[in-house]
Amino acid sequence: MEIGQIRGSPVPLSLRNRSSHVPKSSTLSSSITPTSTNSEKRMFIIGMGFVGQFLAHKLHNQGWSVSGTCTNHVKKKQLEDIGFHVHLFNANHPQLSILGLIKNYSHLLVSVPPVMGVGDPVLQHEELIRSSLVSGSLQWLCYLSSTSVYGDCDGELVDEDYPANPESELAKLRLASEEGWSNLAHCLGISPLLFRLGGIYGPGRSAIDTILKQGPLSKGQKMRNDRKYTSRVHVEDICQALMATIYAPSPREVYNIVDDDPTPREQVFAYARKLVEKKWPGLNLQPPEQKEFSVVRTRNPRGEKQVSNARMKKELGVQLLYPDYKSGLQSIIDQIHSPFPGH
Repeated sequence: MEIGQIRGSPVPLSLRNRSSHVPKSSTLSSSITPTSTNSEKRMFIIGMGFVGQFLAHKLHNQGWSVSGTCTNHVKKKQLEDIGFHVHLFNANHPQLSILGLIKNYSHLLVSVPPVMGVGDPVLQHEELIRSSLVSGSLQWLCYLSSTSVYGDCDGELVDEDYPANPESELAKLRLASEEGWSNLAHCLGISPLLFRLGGIYGPGRSAIDTILKQGPLSKGQKMRNDRKYTSRVHVEDICQALMATIYAPSPREVYNIVDDDPTPREQVFAYARKLVEKKWPGLNLQPPEQKEFSVVRTRNPRGEKQVSNARMKKELGVQLLYPDYKSGLQSIIDQIHSPFPGH
């Protein structure tokens, strides 16, 4: 992993060259260093990926000091190109000095998936992290998990009190990560937050982007094609929920972060295609690959369920910016000025 600190204009990697959209107040006037005097507004993000970059930008615009990590030299170079100063950090051979930096931060967001055969790559070093944080100033810890921990619920409406019953190996590792970070937070005397996210989408990472790239569906996308219900959430609404817990104490530990419309993936792609054809009627798109969207009645390891977001709305006061895929995709295509990447 690498640690990154904002210097310049951190536009998430997926937004570059495709859209003029960046969050409001996108110009960063000064660099951020770990010596900020405001000890209560310091965020460390383990996993500076799609969600992490969006959140980092929003926090910086509100005067926060933000640092984070990523995983390899390629990502390091990409982050440097958009204004981050990064340092490599290998989770298998951690540098104690880098782990020690976390104790200087008031808030910790963990946004790294488990690894098959390994588990949580950070919790491997739980003792090192605990020894560093026990004398630190951490006030808030949130782990970004997945609704996959619920397993197959036969299409039932699932809220946070529904028993977790993961079926796939990765989902089981997700649940183990939840428990690990929750236990660590309690040991430190703070209340943990576990956000169970639906499928994440946003500018540069959506059905519209997949269609414009004219590439085949990924293995994960193909696996989700036969699902009757697919929960998803726009990255802006994830950040909105995170900000709500940062600025006001949350009464619970677990929250489902999804939109209001668990629509089958096939419908989402069909709507995205209509938007693309309407905006660029002369664009020569590849015909839909029917075999990709044919309904194959195989057991999906992620299971069938409708995920409730009632607790998120009621207790966090979140009013979704994009309550369904149609509003989210419309916003994304409105931000794209050219259908050709790099133009």
